[in-house]
Amino acid sequence: MSTSDKIRVFQVATGNLGTEMIGRIRDHPDLELAGLHCYTPDKVGRDAGDIVGIGPVGVTATGTVQEIIDARPDVLTFHGVFPDEQLYEQVLEAGINVVTTADWITGYHRDTNHPHPSGRKVSEVIAAACERGQASFYGTGMNPGLCQILGIVHSADVADIENVTVTESVDVSCHHSVDTWRAVGYGLPVDDPSIPDSLYKFTAVFADSVYLMADAFGLELDDVRFDYELGACTEDVDLGWYRLPKGSLGGSYIKYQGMIDGVPRVESHLEWQMTPHTDPAWKIQGCYITQITGDPNIYSKHMIFPRKGFDLSDPANFASIGMTVTGLPALNSIRAVVAAPPGIVTSADLPLRAFAGRFKR
Repeated sequence: MSTSDKIRVFQVATGNLGTEMIGRIRDHPDLELAGLHCYTPDKVGRDAGDIVGIGPVGVTATGTVQEIIDARPDVLTFHGVFPDEQLYEQVLEAGINVVTTADWITGYHRDTNHPHPSGRKVSEVIAAACERGQASFYGTGMNPGLCQILGIVHSADVADIENVTVTESVDVSCHHSVDTWRAVGYGLPVDDPSIPDSLYKFTAVFADSVYLMADAFGLELDDVRFDYELGACTEDVDLGWYRLPKGSLGGSYIKYQGMIDGVPRVESHLEWQMTPHTDPAWKIQGCYITQITGDPNIYSKHMIFPRKGFDLSDPANFASIGMTVTGLPALNSIRAVVAAPPGIVTSADLPLRAFAGRFKR
């Protein structure tokens, strides 16, 4: 840990999420921006604040892992769309903690669906690097990296639980990530045979959320089942940044169900809409929903509204809200992750204060 009261953070990536997080780190009372790693060569050498459009912050973007290590930050925050496990391994073994929003909650998904080039499980590679460097590694998941935590916390006053389901019900058209939506098949003909596999491959981190909740509840799952429904566009849709031809995938309902003796017990659902003009269509509620069947039953909406005076007429501003709620669970966890014992930690390992926001100072 640095000698100052603030934790020194080296951020990776300035896509949609990373762009929002530079300003959030700058304004966070616990954190100090120590560096920025960029994969795009034309960003290297520029001021991090200028790259993301908030004006100079006095931190120059770099492009090599060695420069991260030489800066000796307390923690690296990774906000790329997809993990960089080689980078993780190098910085962890250098003694730098890692907090990532990219595709990791427990490691089950990465181990199962993304074999490491070495032939070992990804989690084994990460754990070994943590041991060598005496560092900690934590993945929040995504969208917003909090659903599974809400599912657990909302059960605190419930006896005899039968089922816990958390649902993300959102209009995703404000998330301007062409690579993300192309990867999951949005815009392809809805009967394209590649879509189910693509949806699974790029959303299977939500199976991790099911395993995390099951762990917290002390459940041993038989398996986690993947199910889906596809919504076909009923007309041509042009979002300005993405085109959805009539008959293409424009909405989906995905389920990850933790099963015991053939009965779903713990579930994570994704109700996504790129356009309301699909068949079938879903009643998007724009929130995160927790439903618990037990004694008593629980129904809770985690609804997110912009701060007072926020200009929603600008689509970029609207999109930034989604980036904020995805990234802040990672930033607010940093102090707890830095204090955690070396190794892979999950949300179930962190204290309650790891999920607390910060009051304005």
